[in-house]
Amino acid sequence: MPVIEGALDGAGLRVCIVVARWNEFVTRKLLDGAESALQHRGIAKDDVTVAWVPGAFEVPTAANWAARSGRFDAVICIGAVIRGDTAHFEYVAGGATEGIGRIALETGVPVIFGVLTVDNVEQAMSRAGGKDGHKGEEAAQAAIEMANLRRLLRAD
Repeated sequence: MPVIEGALDGAGLRVCIVVARWNEFVTRKLLDGAESALQHRGIAKDDVTVAWVPGAFEVPTAANWAARSGRFDAVICIGAVIRGDTAHFEYVAGGATEGIGRIALETGVPVIFGVLTVDNVEQAMSRAGGKDGHKGEEAAQAAIEMANLRRLLRAD
């Protein structure tokens, strides 16, 4: 039985990173980690475009534009939704999650979910390079692997 895996060599790939400005003290760390991981895996700085949006709810809209542009092999979505005292968290986190997933399925372009959905600032910081790893780096690696896998599996 054949086994196909996407390599983690990013040479020649073009990536768009869509970043939410809301909670920038977290999203900036996630972006820095993603950019570092992309460069470490061979993607040239000139092949990475960063698009800032107001908040996590707007991330899917910009990701959709990027995925449909034909300019990128993958789109990385970065945001941080931190639970508060209202239902706002559920609406924003749910909208971002559903939108990002739908775009990936509709376009066929790897659209990677790097939006933290956490209960508090400590959890966010722990996932932005702290004890729970670096979700920005992980999103970048997933983007490279999926973009390469897409190339292997596409029939056109």
